[in-house]
Formats: sequence, structure tokens, C-alpha cells
Amino acid sequence: MSRIRSVATSALGVSRRTVLAAAGAVSLSAGVGYALRPTDSEAATNPAGTGEAPVAHSRQATGAAPSAPYTKGTTLASVAAPRGSSGYRRLGDGPGWSRVVRGELAAAKSGRAGRRTTLAAFVQLTDLHLQDVQHPLRAEFLRSNAVHAWRPQEALTVQGAISLVERVNALKGAPVTGAPLGFVMTTGDNTDNNAHSELEWFMQVMSGGRISPNTGDPKHYEGVQNSGLKLYWQPDATTRDNDKALGFPHLNGFLAAAIREVHSPGLHLPWYSTVGNHDFLALGCFGTHADPYLAEAAIGGKKLMDVSAAEARKLQDAVKNAKDPHGVAYRDLLKAHARSMRPVTADEKRAPYTPADYLKAHLDPAYQGHGPVGHGYSTANLDAGTQYYAFRISADVIGISLDTTDACGMPNGSIGTAQLKWLDKTLKDNKDSYAVVFSHHTSTTMDNTWPDPARPGERRHTGAEVVQLLTSHTNVLAWVNGHVHENVITPHQASGGHSFWEISTASHVDYPHLARIVELADNKDGTVSVFTTLIESAAPHRTDFADLSQTGLAALYRELAYNAPGASKALAGNAADRNTELVLKKG
Repeated sequence: MSRIRSVATSALGVSRRTVLAAAGAVSLSAGVGYALRPTDSEAATNPAGTGEAPVAHSRQATGAAPSAPYTKGTTLASVAAPRGSSGYRRLGDGPGWSRVVRGELAAAKSGRAGRRTTLAAFVQLTDLHLQDVQHPLRAEFLRSNAVHAWRPQEALTVQGAISLVERVNALKGAPVTGAPLGFVMTTGDNTDNNAHSELEWFMQVMSGGRISPNTGDPKHYEGVQNSGLKLYWQPDATTRDNDKALGFPHLNGFLAAAIREVHSPGLHLPWYSTVGNHDFLALGCFGTHADPYLAEAAIGGKKLMDVSAAEARKLQDAVKNAKDPHGVAYRDLLKAHARSMRPVTADEKRAPYTPADYLKAHLDPAYQGHGPVGHGYSTANLDAGTQYYAFRISADVIGISLDTTDACGMPNGSIGTAQLKWLDKTLKDNKDSYAVVFSHHTSTTMDNTWPDPARPGERRHTGAEVVQLLTSHTNVLAWVNGHVHENVITPHQASGGHSFWEISTASHVDYPHLARIVELADNKDGTVSVFTTLIESAAPHRTDFADLSQTGLAALYRELAYNAPGASKALAGNAADRNTELVLKKG
């Protein structure tokens, strides 16, 4: 496609005071484009006397000569692999995963490697699920019915996420094209339980700083892992709990180490953010912001840790059947067990955060890191009450971040009519640019159409409708998302329509703890290739039970996740869902 002017040229009439400086971002949140000035680290062109808005380019100029491919630290080189055949299994270095060429949407033509030019290269993180594991509203008690409802590794999400940041920082370039990596995009569920504490940790992990992954008592852990309940792994105790019966170790000092202050270097790249259901809803399920009982319980001094299997099953069924978006059964269960709750230290930092709070945190200069200001979001989002935007990835590619969370409640998602129309218009207005769409939910998990309480008369639209819209635009290359915690790559092609690839990436809370590098290349033969390469955190594959340092805990995070009772061993997907070359015809 031809090189074009910035997406924001339609915004030339906007007052300068509304323009927010950012690294190449273009926010179109309210249906109006705001041209955002690039930072010094990025090139901008503004021909004298033309009156045109600046064009923000990525670090890699389109068509620039590529550097050498860089595979060190990727799953092409090595992947964690279990040792032994049964019981609690230790991890070690395993062979890497090879690249699979997929030609369902277009044939891969010979000689393309010597012709291709790079369009863009970036990293996707998804489903970090940073968890305040001592939060009173967490529902660990569901484990009495389903063992996988609580994970033994959950106290180490912050250490694991920092190690992932360290891995991204260590990458010297893209694995196939060798191009510099332009940015990092998170695709939702950055936090786990919509708590201010978790949001602060997320912003510090991404932008850098010292983090104390602890709430309540500043000196002691207060949660299910020192409760004495055999239902949960009690790492510091000699109690033979259910997990130790499966081989989980006794690690004296584990809980003190888990809540000890850690340091994140912050990403050395600009980063953007997409919102997920866990970033807005209690437990990722319930729209409870207007419920005064739950708001008070979140910061209060009592925590429910144990219920019967029958009670847990009833609550899980309400979520599974999407019948209780406001969490009435959840609130009633907490009320019924008020006397059996255990005392914990109250903490106002555990209060739920609103969408406006989420936006303000991203716009806070304290969390700017390597930019851009707002990490994709702008004051226009605050004014309009939206959490979707568009931004320029490179001279020939735009990115579009959607908000697929249904504010009414329940884990699956959808989008409203206003956002669907905005998506359509954004793609039309930028028909001469390729487009990559980002969201939290996948096309198959956008089937929740409860009305948005803030827009009760607005229709909600499913993933199938979004696919239909995207296939009507010839510039869409990929839809990148998460939510399902599994690597899945799906080709989409409508009859007589355009084709694109949907790339869903595994989480960083369930094994195998992955993120993904995405590269876009023009093969100069009528096709485009989308390369996907998975990465693990920087923590070593092999663990040492005596090493409770920040790095040692990050390694243990991965191993505990592999051994978590009830955990799926299929989330890495098939070879064709991992390291790939996805070929499609140019629109």
C-alpha cells in the first residue's frame, strides 16, 4: 500500500490545547482525531508551509534494510520442559519450537525472504493477572468444588511479570526480519480483581519502579496460604495439605519473600494498553461498582476462605451460565458467611477502580516510562467515557485498540454500536494503511450481550459481527487478542471478502507463561507475511527451592504453574499456533 499521511490529518481543526503529546499515538476515542506530537525518539515530518499534522513513524522506517534476525531468548531457541514422568515435576531447558508456514489464506511464494521489507515489529503481552492475593473479595474458596479455581503460583504474579519485562528489554531485534521492536501492547486482564493495589503494581511493572506486592499488614501475609486449611498449598508450614500430598514442596520463608519489595526496570520500549474484563469487573465477572456492600467489603477486615463444595458449585454455575452479571449470588454468599470469615487487616488500597481511574493512571506522568503519554489513552477518552483508540504503528500501519468488556458483567465480551461504527469509520478513513486490531476478547468469546448500564438503549455486538466488519475492509492484516489463555491462530475469510488472521496468545498466569512477538512484512509479490514468535520470561527454566530472590521466585512461578492441580497442559496450542509465518494476500 502507498505511504500516506498521519491518521490524524482529519483533526487539523482541533484546538492546540486539546492536543496531548505522545509517541506516535493517534487517539480517536470519541470519533474525533487528535494529532499527538511524537517524542524525540521518533522521527516526524512536517513540511514547512504545508499546514499538515506531523506524521509519526515507528523506529523502523518502512523498507529499511533489515538487521540480522535475533532468536536468542525466544522459544525458537529453547522452551521450558518438564523432567520426570509423574508427581511434582521440575522444569529444565527443552528444545525450541520450529516455525510453521501457514498458507490457508494465500500461498507462500518462493524467494520472498530476499524481497521482503519490514512494515512493523512489536510485542504483545496478555493476561498478566497481577493479583492482590490477600484481597477480601477474592474467591479462592471456589477450589472446594473445582481444584483449578485457585492456583498455587498466584502470589508470584508480580515477580513473574517483571521477569517478562526483563526478557523484552533483552531482545535486540525481531526474530525474522531483525527489525527494531517498535512497542509493546498489553491486551487486557492486566490486573485480576479490579483493585487499586493491582492497578498501581501494573503501572509500576510496565513503567519501572519499586513495588511491594503486599496489602493489609505491612509485615505479614494474611491470606489462604497461611490459613492452615488443607485446601490450599501452605508453603511455610509442615502441614500435609492437599498440594503437598501431590509433591509440592515445603518452602520456609516463601510467603515473606512473596510480599517483599521488588524492582521493575520498566519496559525500554513505548507501551500501549488494552482493557480486559478483569480490569473492570470484580473477579472478572461482576459489575459491582454500584454495590455499597461489596465496595465496603473490598477494603474491610474480613475474608472468606472456605465454603462447601455445593455452595461453590452454585456460584460457579451462575458465572458459567451468565445469569448473574451483578453478582447477587456472590454478595449473598459473603453475607451468609459473615460470621465465619477470618479477620485480616483492612486496607483502602484494595478499593475497586473505575474506568476513569484506569485512564487517569495511564495518563499520570509518574507512570509515563518510555511513553507515549497515556499509553494510547487520552483526555478525549476521559471526556467521552470510552476506552478505545487508534494509533500509528508505522508509516504504513495503524493500530486499533478495542474495549470488548461488557460493563454489565460476566467474563465474555461484546462491543456497543457506537464503538462498532467508530471501528468501521476508522478503517475507512485509513484505507491506505494496513491495520492491526487489538482487543482482550477473541471472536468466539464475544457472545455476552448484556446491556451496558451506562448506555442501556445501545445494542451490543458479538465477535461474529466484528469478524464480518473486518472482512469487509481490505486493509486489516490481523486481530491480536487474549482472554482464553491459550495460543490459537485462526484464519478468517468471508465469501467474496477480505481475509485476515486472528492471533490469540496464552496468558502469563497459567503455564506456559508466554508472550508474543509479531512482525509484519511486505513480500513484494502480492502477499504479506505476519510472523509470530513466542517468548518466555527471563527467569531460568531450572528452579532452586533455596533461592527465594526476585529471580528465583520468577522461576518458581513458572514451575508451580506447570504443576498446579487441574491446570491444562494444552494451553501452548499446536505447532501451528505458536511460531508461525501467516501469509495473506495484499488488499
